[in-house]
Amino acid sequence: MTVVLLVLVLLAVGAVAAVVAGRVSGGLGPATSSRPYRGLPEGPVLAADVDAVRFSLGLRGYRMDEVDAVLDRLREEIRERDEELTAWRTAED
Repeated sequence: MTVVLLVLVLLAVGAVAAVVAGRVSGGLGPATSSRPYRGLPEGPVLAADVDAVRFSLGLRGYRMDEVDAVLDRLREEIRERDEELTAWRTAED
């Protein structure tokens, strides 16, 4: 009985080592969430929209792709508003 248990443990350790070393294909797929991602809505971004943003938790924290998408969108909105504000200021002069 002890020999059988020892063989099973060695097989399990060997299988894990093979997966970790990349000798066996497969493994975990991309991270998914069970709740919907609530990013920024279409159209102009309001302060309440930023307050409503929720990111899914990944293995090591928030999902980077979701955070990057929101930051890209905020950057674009701020750039457009800065350009519009500059245009209004130069039109007043």
